[in-house]
Amino acid sequence: MCEVALEEVSVLSSIYCGEGEFQLLGQSAQDGLLVKINSTVLGADRDTSLLFHLHPRYPSCPPYISVSSTALSRTQCHDIRQKLLDQAATLPAEPMVHKLVEWLQQCEEVKEEQSTGEDGVKERWTAVLSLDHIRSRSRYMGLLERWSQQLQLTVIVLVGRHILVILQGTKPCIKEFYHLLKTVKVDVDSSGKKCKERMMKVLIETPLSCSYEHSLQRFEVKDYKMLPELSAAFQELHMAELYDQILPSLGDLTAHSSPQ
Repeated sequence: MCEVALEEVSVLSSIYCGEGEFQLLGQSAQDGLLVKINSTVLGADRDTSLLFHLHPRYPSCPPYISVSSTALSRTQCHDIRQKLLDQAATLPAEPMVHKLVEWLQQCEEVKEEQSTGEDGVKERWTAVLSLDHIRSRSRYMGLLERWSQQLQLTVIVLVGRHILVILQGTKPCIKEFYHLLKTVKVDVDSSGKKCKERMMKVLIETPLSCSYEHSLQRFEVKDYKMLPELSAAFQELHMAELYDQILPSLGDLTAHSSPQ
């Protein structure tokens, strides 16, 4: 089985990390990989299941795709499937599942059906990530700042014993941020070679509370030394509740991480 496909599945499981969002349904050398992504691509109240069958020769050949939804008709599902197949045919022979999901989220014909909030805008989300290490700080922060601008995300980086990244924006843009972290060489390893962020972990994803948003800038880096300073940083950002929720995970990270 192609190593590229296996690596893509690992990346997808990190990107679509919500409860029930990603499933690896099958894996064999003979049949390839069967991946299911449950997406709210058609609006918060319209869960859509995207099934991707990755042939053993994938990505030399595009995936077989199936679409199902409890809120859409069979004809609508068929139309979405055909759009995805047509788009897959235009892509180069390289990992494409995330690109296809992202394309579907941006497709104008599909966006017309997306549900919106009462104020007519897409629902915004908050996510908190942990990073394994940052060795080339200027390179790493430069990329994060560029992505925050490209994806129109608020990005707050908290650097200390734990390296945390707070994201705010639309869920598709947050997912793309995960994808970039996992697939772009953002840092250097202990030998000085450029490397990807393979150890990124999503600690929490939640719909954005209005009380979280007003005090944040587009991109900011904060240094801290002790956990009380980290707690204070969350309080300054009006995110004390989020800190309480991720605190147990910080204990797990301390137990399993090596000294920086």
